[in-house]
Amino acid sequence: MLNLTPHSKSTFAMRDINTFLFDLDGTLVDSVPDLATSLNLTLAELRKSPFTLSEIRNWVGNGARALVHRGLSGSHKVDTTIPESEINDALEVFLHHYTNYACHASELYPNVIHTLRALKQNGFKLALVTNKPKAFIPTILEGFNLDALFDLCVGGDSLEEKKPSPLPLLYICNAFNVSPSQCVMVGDSKNDILAAKAAKMKSIGLTYGYNYGQDISSFHPDWVMDDIGRILDILSLRQKLT
Repeated sequence: MLNLTPHSKSTFAMRDINTFLFDLDGTLVDSVPDLATSLNLTLAELRKSPFTLSEIRNWVGNGARALVHRGLSGSHKVDTTIPESEINDALEVFLHHYTNYACHASELYPNVIHTLRALKQNGFKLALVTNKPKAFIPTILEGFNLDALFDLCVGGDSLEEKKPSPLPLLYICNAFNVSPSQCVMVGDSKNDILAAKAAKMKSIGLTYGYNYGQDISSFHPDWVMDDIGRILDILSLRQKLT
């Protein structure tokens, strides 16, 4: 599946691109199994009921604190009456558990390594922009042998704001000395697409990740894909490298 523009126009639209920014959870890695384990262990310590993998899958995408708040609320819609102190205490417990499970049952999505390596080999700059706390990034990238592929990584607590704010994306543009028009943000969530639009950057919406049950195409990314490897097709790299 590759939507929105014919191949020739897609290739033309990528003509000036030299940098790709990638989300992590739901884009490169299916991390829900480990997040769910850590959240349910947290809830068990707090003597609260656990939730299923499918329930928790719909709560991922806004960072660890939001996930914990949703777990305490038992819903994607958070309970605003829960005291901040209770959320903070639960978050501390969750982060402790996730330290032990960050790369235990998570899996890479298909074609991730091949796509990243192909882009790297062809001179594209690669950055990681995630709302996950930055402390967990090295463990996950090293666990999947992705650490050497990224020139810069930005976590949800690296800057004053996280996605859907454009700040992390613009920070990377500044660090690489490139303009937003030379970059593409690749992600599975509306947060990725909204951040890209606010930064005046092109975007690729992936259909297989975590987007709270919403159709990623409804947020109007420049491309919609169900396979991250389609990026190579647009750039005419797949045949060249295989």
